[in-house]
Amino acid sequence: MHDVIVIGGSFAGQSAALQLARARRDVLLIDAGMPRNRFADAAHGFLGQDGRAPHAIMREASRQLLAYPTAEIVSAEVVHAERDPDGFVVQLATGAMRRAKRLVLATGVRDTLPDIEGMIERWGSTVLHCPYCHGYEVRDRALGVIASHPMSAHQAALIPDWGPTTYFTQGIYAPDSEQAALLAERGVSIERTPVVALLGAAPLLDAVKLADGRTVPLGAVFTAPKTQPASPIAIELGCEMEEGPSGPFVKVDAWGLTSVQGVYAAGDATSPMHNATIAAAAGVLAGVGTHQSLIRS
Repeated sequence: MHDVIVIGGSFAGQSAALQLARARRDVLLIDAGMPRNRFADAAHGFLGQDGRAPHAIMREASRQLLAYPTAEIVSAEVVHAERDPDGFVVQLATGAMRRAKRLVLATGVRDTLPDIEGMIERWGSTVLHCPYCHGYEVRDRALGVIASHPMSAHQAALIPDWGPTTYFTQGIYAPDSEQAALLAERGVSIERTPVVALLGAAPLLDAVKLADGRTVPLGAVFTAPKTQPASPIAIELGCEMEEGPSGPFVKVDAWGLTSVQGVYAAGDATSPMHNATIAAAAGVLAGVGTHQSLIRS
């Protein structure tokens, strides 16, 4: 019986596990090895790690975690979790079962990109979602924002700080008068004809093709993918969900506690704001909150 099982081994999961290991608790981290950021060559804006590959950051994090004698890492997929009389039991895809008094869910989200030809093969390179994570790397290029939800006009207003920007409404998400005024002030061009394809030798981008046959030269585009929990475990356990601009996420309190006692969660699965630094900080809070709950039990 472990004190805590952490499911998910990226920024949030590793951060939570580290706090628990430093508190000398028996912590098992189970990671399926499919992080959301596996399509990105480098992480940016992460203090002390700017420009490093995410897998390199996580490899070093694992090395540091395993320096603590009460920590263990298992490479596997968790396929089921449920409460039992002593806490929780999780089942791995291998059929193995592990038990713990507490769970920390750091399972992340899965992205669904707009259904536009050429997007998938450029994802993480010239098709991007976060200007703070990747905007600097595409600076001074002609940039586009392909609308995917009502907040897309807000995103378009940010992008001119990195390059001249065109906002593609896709014929659906036209800016209201206030948004239009801000976009005009920021020098953003508005294109109402939908983008139907991305052009060029992927992962590079030369231009986008519009539904009327016109092309608009661009070096990169930003869009907001729809998101879904990457694992069904939180829903299986009965954790309450909230609806965000891009999709549902697990509802947690300030210390990462879900609506299910003994189940904590952190990272992209718990927030509409997706960023490595935010995920790591949430993992710290969830790890500390989980430790303190063990003291009180």
